[in-house]
Amino acid sequence: MTQPHPSWKVRPHGELSEIDDGMLSVVGPIRMPIGSFPRRMTVIRLSDSRLVVWSAMALGGTEMAKLEAFGRPAFLIVPNDHHRLDAKAWKDRYPEVQVVAPIGSRAKVEKVVPVDTTAPNFGDPNVQFVTAAGTHDREAALVVRTRNGATLVLNDLVGNIRDASGIGGWLLGLAGFAGRSAQIPKVVKWNLVKDANALRAQLLKWADMQALKRILVSHGEPIDANPQQTLRALAGSLT
Repeated sequence: MTQPHPSWKVRPHGELSEIDDGMLSVVGPIRMPIGSFPRRMTVIRLSDSRLVVWSAMALGGTEMAKLEAFGRPAFLIVPNDHHRLDAKAWKDRYPEVQVVAPIGSRAKVEKVVPVDTTAPNFGDPNVQFVTAAGTHDREAALVVRTRNGATLVLNDLVGNIRDASGIGGWLLGLAGFAGRSAQIPKVVKWNLVKDANALRAQLLKWADMQALKRILVSHGEPIDANPQQTLRALAGSLT
């Protein structure tokens, strides 16, 4: 696992782009021994203009100025104990931000940064924090509703890297993060999925959201072509 950064360290990244009303996203690579691994940060603006920052990345000055013009960072979600890389740097930069983690990941996250809550109150009924069933309470998700529909924000449960190449890409495919379709990575099944039946039920529950417009994942492309069917296929892969 990449070691958490003790201070604000900007690595290469793209531009913050609008995904939907009140939602921004940015992708940047993590350098690996062979190749690189894309990671995504998602930012949700609540009804009072406070921000929920999901899987934080340290950004350069231009993009941080854009983020701060978008709203005030109020919640910093560390969606599992593998996504702590920039958490301390964000907390140091925004001391009043509430650090959120799923209860099963709290102990490991707190080796890097204190966790304020495992059950955040965003004060906005359109943004819901979920601890994914079947993961020993280690993996978080968000359901975000706008006038355009619902977005499901997932973390490591689903990989959807489509442009992997070379030896690094082959390794990502072997691990299950890259391929021709979205999938639950093999390493996630081994490490995070403790109750396949419970996770299957969770995926099917999300698939029943009629207004679901897209799925955002931390590693890979957004899933916006029939996301409901994608979730049902993922649930079927757990049988």
